Amino acid sequence: MGRDQLQYDVVIVGAGPAGLSAACRIKQIALQRDTDISVCVVEKGAEVGAHSLSGALLQPTALNELFPDWQAMGAPLNVPVCRDEIYYLTSDKRGFRFPGLLAQRVIDNHGNYVISLSVFVRWLAAQAEQLGVEIYPGFAASEALFDDHGRVTGIVTGDMGVNKSGEAKPGFQPGIEILAKYTLFAEGCRGHVGKQLIQRYGLDRNSGTQHYALGIKELWRIDPEKHHPGTVMHSFGWPLSQTNTGGGAFLYHFENNQISLGLITDLNYENPYLSPFDELQRWKLHPKIRWLLEGGERLSYGARAINKGGYQALPKLSFPGGLIIGCDAGFMNYPKIKGNHTAMKSGMVAAETVMDELLSDQRGGLCFDQFDDNIRKSWVFRELKQARNVAPAMHRFGMLLGSVFSFIDYGILRGRLPITLQDPKPDHECLLHVDKVAPIAYPKPDGKITFDKLTSVYLSNVNHAEDQPCHLRLQDAELPINVNLPEFAEPAQRYCPAGVYEIAVEAGEPIFKINSQNCVHCKTCDIKDPYQNITWIAPEAGGGPNYGSM
Repeated sequence: MGRDQLQYDVVIVGAGPAGLSAACRIKQIALQRDTDISVCVVEKGAEVGAHSLSGALLQPTALNELFPDWQAMGAPLNVPVCRDEIYYLTSDKRGFRFPGLLAQRVIDNHGNYVISLSVFVRWLAAQAEQLGVEIYPGFAASEALFDDHGRVTGIVTGDMGVNKSGEAKPGFQPGIEILAKYTLFAEGCRGHVGKQLIQRYGLDRNSGTQHYALGIKELWRIDPEKHHPGTVMHSFGWPLSQTNTGGGAFLYHFENNQISLGLITDLNYENPYLSPFDELQRWKLHPKIRWLLEGGERLSYGARAINKGGYQALPKLSFPGGLIIGCDAGFMNYPKIKGNHTAMKSGMVAAETVMDELLSDQRGGLCFDQFDDNIRKSWVFRELKQARNVAPAMHRFGMLLGSVFSFIDYGILRGRLPITLQDPKPDHECLLHVDKVAPIAYPKPDGKITFDKLTSVYLSNVNHAEDQPCHLRLQDAELPINVNLPEFAEPAQRYCPAGVYEIAVEAGEPIFKINSQNCVHCKTCDIKDPYQNITWIAPEAGGGPNYGSM
């Protein structure tokens, strides 16, 4: 069955902060220049915002540039940060708060807002549509299209209505070829088409190693007497410090008596028995956190990987016919734990670069080397360069000594040390053999403060059609049992925050089961599997979580 074709000037993959900001900026420039530029945005989630997950604190720097009158336009930034707290937890009972003046040198959220990212991107999408952007939720880009010269000419969306065996079901619909003069990839962290393009064009040939963390988040409604809108808390130390694992936790007081909380676990951890999900549940039992949650109600749950390689790990961003932007490239500021404003700015710079070409040459297909230069001239590059040593310092020296180094370099000297630390060892190579580590005994969930994975996944509103090809591909189906199980006690059953992977026993023999319908699209398996045996690809469009207000 042949594929339908659509033609646009620009197609953007991903309706997140980067993709929607790019779309809005293109249309703004087109209106200013009194020209018609067609823009299409495809989004794999069932609706815009369904797969958008972040803490989230929004630094409005990019938003101020994109929509200077965003307040009058009704942007959902309703809770300004009014109080910053940073704690070092020394044990499951104790901890101390950093003095405010010291804390502000590293994390200063004055002028930022506590937001729901899913709500914010829906607002951005509304602005884009008013400007004339066409947005298609429920359409996943399955691969890039190329011409005979190796230039990207657009994307093809995934087929709909294919069963597990790869055969067409009744109602089968082939994917659509969406052709464009330029294609922007804004899929988010570890985007599967972006990953293919980086490999195809060798975009990371001169870059440092990209590193990742797993962020797991819960949304709670708490006792109104304990709720203080605009209060922001971060912590590090326990429980991750017990396994010498990097990362930290956050707790933000939102509106409507709600708080968002979560744990960010660096994925270069060594102990294969570590479970980021259970580390979060354990963190909630600390007295500093537990008293807030007692009597409250957990409303939602989600997880996603985040890039933390920063400045050193940015790949080349341009290739013939397109650009990689946002978290698809890795524009996160790790010490700030923020990537939405930098993603937005990368999309805006991409839009301006593309429009310069479209207004002077309508043929398309060029390689935008100037985009990399334009990014280097922008504040987003300066911000990432200033923060460049924080993550590798944590990896080299551990959380405590790394924090001291980072405070001096980032907090005091503002990144002016004449060195750039590197961490060339990829996260998937960091696990130790089970003989070299001790198993971790996690407390059983109590169903009030702490919970199990399956109960949590239910709150993510995840849904996949069961009779479809598995979107979690194994290069070697025997490797999980024959290699990963004896060497690492098969860590997939613990690093996955959604219970997708399990070791079951049939006829007295262990088997590796993939419960792909549970997947929340965090892509941790694609990152952390020690032999890179698992590849995450987009499932049938519309599947996955639905983060209504996360």
